[in-house]
Amino acid sequence: MQTGVAVAAAVVLFGGCAAVAPSADPSRWVEPVTGLTFARLPAGQFVMGSPADELGREAQEVPHVVRLARPTWMAVHEVTQGQWRAVMGTDPSHFRGDDARPVERVSWHDARAFAATLSQRSPGSRFRLPTESEWEYACRAGTTSPFAMGATLDASQANVGRLVGGRLEGRGQTVAVGTFAPNAWGLHDMHGNVWEWTEDAHCPYLLADARDPVGRCDSPHKVIRGGSWAFSDDNARCALRYTHRTGDDGYSLGFRGVRDVATPSPAR
Repeated sequence: MQTGVAVAAAVVLFGGCAAVAPSADPSRWVEPVTGLTFARLPAGQFVMGSPADELGREAQEVPHVVRLARPTWMAVHEVTQGQWRAVMGTDPSHFRGDDARPVERVSWHDARAFAATLSQRSPGSRFRLPTESEWEYACRAGTTSPFAMGATLDASQANVGRLVGGRLEGRGQTVAVGTFAPNAWGLHDMHGNVWEWTEDAHCPYLLADARDPVGRCDSPHKVIRGGSWAFSDDNARCALRYTHRTGDDGYSLGFRGVRDVATPSPAR
């Protein structure tokens, strides 16, 4: 896996089960076709990247202020195998046997295809992958520490491994989404379980006037975030940036979605 830098725009989705009633909580929205749940995150600004003294920090994590001008509807969970099957009719995952586990072995192109298909089936909404800045904002949930939970992370808080004597120890597989407690904004598995695709190409950060930044450059790689069951806890830091080629589909690669409210076409 390669490391890199970027900020981006997105495509995401979830597949689900039967149609459900709308959520009574105005900060939550349930997609009526699949039952996917999205949380409304406030507009705001934050410092993206990491301070020079953060353990494990990489030079590309240059701290800079990012402003997100609009609220973001971020998926509460990673897309599951059951949700993927409901939308796409297949299950590419390596770790099968539980529809509540995250779908994996999906490429960036696969994730975007899922978002596009769900967008067609769910009138009034458009689904996409999160930009890299949206993802980190959601992961931090108002915190400034290396992890949303604080300075450290362990296997009781997320599905991540731990290096012991040079060997990785952990669960060795994915677990059902929502197994662990959510962050302060109600989002589960922002750390660990599966790496999550973002829309962004792997570009250097845009440090000036970083308002709703999107990583667009000629890099052949896309940014993934959050760490996974197959990596140690330090790979799940909020600021850590890894990359993959758009066609890669390993068994620790998954995603979560963002929902945009569609704007009605003007009457003619």
